[in-house]
Amino acid sequence: MSVDLQALSPKLVHLMLDTVFVVDADHQILFVSDACESLLGYRADELVGSLITRYMHPEDLAETKASIKRVMNGQPHLDFRNRYLHKNGSVVHVLWSARWLDEEQVRIGVARDVTAQVQAEDDLRFLAHHDPLTKLTNRSLFYDRLESSLSTARRYQNRFALLFLDVNDFKRVNDVHGHAVGDAVLCEVARRLSGCVRETDTVARMGGDEFTVILTDVHSKEAAIEKAAQILEVLSEPLAAEIVGADMRDIGMPSCSVGVAIYPEDGKDADTLLNYADVKMYRMKRRRAR
Repeated sequence: MSVDLQALSPKLVHLMLDTVFVVDADHQILFVSDACESLLGYRADELVGSLITRYMHPEDLAETKASIKRVMNGQPHLDFRNRYLHKNGSVVHVLWSARWLDEEQVRIGVARDVTAQVQAEDDLRFLAHHDPLTKLTNRSLFYDRLESSLSTARRYQNRFALLFLDVNDFKRVNDVHGHAVGDAVLCEVARRLSGCVRETDTVARMGGDEFTVILTDVHSKEAAIEKAAQILEVLSEPLAAEIVGADMRDIGMPSCSVGVAIYPEDGKDADTLLNYADVKMYRMKRRRAR
């Protein structure tokens, strides 16, 4: 028995997990396979007759139109990525394979949803440069930011401050109340530190209970010390019950010690500044322990 493959073609297209689009030279959708509902939330009959550009993310519109122009000039795209807006308002990342058929005067494209893949790639990039617990800048990115601050300060003859901060007696929090409470305290320290600085500044977790802060464009050592005192005051505020649990409100917020180094007075390179701030921090810690 012979099989009419041509007659089967439309059924095969609608079975594809990727979405097939046929679009004319004026961006009007002439055909779309059933998979479009999973991709963008629209049924095929809702899309046919409308402009495909209507569903593109506004920030990607210019780049996408430039890609369409290249395709229509005979340059097929096999790996073009852009974003579309789902019917529910969410953003969909799409990988395209597209070709222009000159005889039919239409553009055919196969669209694949790669949103999950893009999110996974973004998560990996974030984790490469951020502490997984507090979401702060990690040690690696901190050193990059510090070198960048040094380079900028040298070029423009500016000052900046480096703060080295440690949570006092943090081991006792873990030992007495458990690591879950200890993690909650570290996250609260991170949140409060981030709330004390500007977007141009950097807050990093160096590991354990140690944090660093780069304060850009500081005009004097006095200003940096005043800022450090403000940070310590904010960090000393009581813990909210929702942070550690209502039954542990009595644990209190651990105190912190901080050391301050100023470029260029206290050091002209990263290691010298870090060492200076570290020494100052431990001197404060020893004074508190007396």
